[in-house]
Amino acid sequence: MAKSYDALVDARGLSCPLPLVRARQALMVLPVGASVCVLATDPAAPRDFEEFVEITGHELTEQRVEDGIYLLVLVKGG
Repeated sequence: MAKSYDALVDARGLSCPLPLVRARQALMVLPVGASVCVLATDPAAPRDFEEFVEITGHELTEQRVEDGIYLLVLVKGG
């Protein structure tokens, strides 16, 4: 069964910090507890998102890589 997310950010082909910027824009319009799935190809993305959640209070609930595509799932914190 496919997972459901409140928003999907397709940042494949974009260099950091653009995947993070797009994810941040998506989070801004969503309610607390909403999830955002980010697809990125920049190898720096996982580290950038780990640092981002540490300073913003959001949660990184899933992080994996398949065929060179990083899948990162964020949940908006309060």
